[in-house]
Amino acid sequence: MGKIALVAKVTHVPSMYLSEQEGPHFGCRSEAIAGHMEIGRRCRELGVDTIIVFDTHWLVNSGFHINCAPRWEGVYTSNELPHFIKDLPFAYDGNPALGRLIADAATRAGVKTRAHEVASLPPEYGTLVPMRYMNEDGHFKVISVAALCTVHDLADSVTLGRAVREAVERDYDGTVALLASGSLSHRFAQNGQADEYMHKLWSPFLEHVDREVVRMWEAGEWDDFCDMLPEYAAKCHGEGNMHDTAMMLGALGWRDYRGKAEVITPYFGSSGTGQINAVLPL
Repeated sequence: MGKIALVAKVTHVPSMYLSEQEGPHFGCRSEAIAGHMEIGRRCRELGVDTIIVFDTHWLVNSGFHINCAPRWEGVYTSNELPHFIKDLPFAYDGNPALGRLIADAATRAGVKTRAHEVASLPPEYGTLVPMRYMNEDGHFKVISVAALCTVHDLADSVTLGRAVREAVERDYDGTVALLASGSLSHRFAQNGQADEYMHKLWSPFLEHVDREVVRMWEAGEWDDFCDMLPEYAAKCHGEGNMHDTAMMLGALGWRDYRGKAEVITPYFGSSGTGQINAVLPL
């Protein structure tokens, strides 16, 4: 009987990788990187063997999908922002057995889910960026779950999150961490204004709503947040329509969750979007 030992909502902004490179932005995301390293340290301390990432950069147009190949190895360049992430090396072991258990549990719950063991299907940077700082030595196995879901109901993502927990606790012999990898508000700066918004939100409205959401999370006001999630995701341009957050909260118990978020990296603006690293205690 397995367990989920750590759950977190994390950033994956590509400027974290840019922050490593010599130049005008060197060190610009040191706090976010330190937050990832702290989450990785906690995972090691808790005996985690596999990290499951709900990745809002993996776009799918039908069904739910899990990437759980035995191993991925390669060099990644973002097709979205190749001037931020280029030639990023990666090498991680997957966990096919757990991926299949999750897909089976979700499908039984009424949400058709496929597990893919295809080495030529590499993870997207919503997975690769957190793994660079949490799992640089490949200590943890990795599973990536598609969370840029274009024609999907948030309620189904909640069901998928519940199925992840069921599969781990009922059928898996090991310890798992869950990461919801995506922003809060996600309205990028208008073309031609990116430099001006490198460390800012696109609008005061988006920042005010994000900061109120962070306050709600820290206060444990999950009933209210679950009620507002669909409208928040729509009106504040939630990344991947915030399916990662719905999956995360499904695993935590949805509106029955009573934990209070621990902010690891304080809320910050990046290219117009709102970002955070926060642990949701179990």
